[in-house]
Amino acid sequence: MSHTIALAGNPNTGKSTLFNLLTGLKQHTGNWPGKTVLRAEGELKTEKHVYKVIDLPGTYSLYSNSADEEVARDYIIFEKPDITLVVVDATSLERNLNIALQVLEMTDRAVLCVNLIDEARKRGIHIDKEALSKQLGIPVVLISAREKIGIIQLLKTIDRMIEGKLITKGYKIKYSPEIEKKIKELEPEIKQIFGDIFPARWIALRILDGDKKLLESLKAYIQNQQFSSEKHPSAQGGCCHGV
Repeated sequence: MSHTIALAGNPNTGKSTLFNLLTGLKQHTGNWPGKTVLRAEGELKTEKHVYKVIDLPGTYSLYSNSADEEVARDYIIFEKPDITLVVVDATSLERNLNIALQVLEMTDRAVLCVNLIDEARKRGIHIDKEALSKQLGIPVVLISAREKIGIIQLLKTIDRMIEGKLITKGYKIKYSPEIEKKIKELEPEIKQIFGDIFPARWIALRILDGDKKLLESLKAYIQNQQFSSEKHPSAQGGCCHGV
């Protein structure tokens, strides 16, 4: 059985270097459907499992400000990868963690890959991965894709998560009392429409942001699910009937 891994992160964090290291020559590229954005996909085999690895476009956020951001966001929320590896630059950790926090609003099944750890050490930067892991609620692995440091530990972490041996509970940002009140008001209505398919809190935040493109994507998703159910009555996924 093949599992899916998505690589997310800012540009210039070494994400594509990690993708190439994990997949080797077992990869192919094309465009995302309906987009001019490059899609890279490859295969990773560990001692225990086989994975399909998707290198998402490098972005600074997962909102709807560009085609790259829409592609990365839609893949995580709609395709639901088994694991999302968030690749960050160890020398610019504070700035890079922004996208990690956005991923954790969408999924708990994430691993933080702190890349370029060799460069950080040269600059005297020390990262307490245990403290960071405890605060974020997900595994943290220190790596250097370029120097092949920490890769064995990363692969072991991926396998353990797939096998259910790592329990994650991603950190969720607490907003102002006013925003939190509005989120709580929206969540029951969102759950009534989607059930547990999508994180209701995240969708509520996007609605409050006025993210029209996400709402269009959600509408298209519902229509596709209904079409699929009508075409294949035995198919599961009728969660959106009556919407």
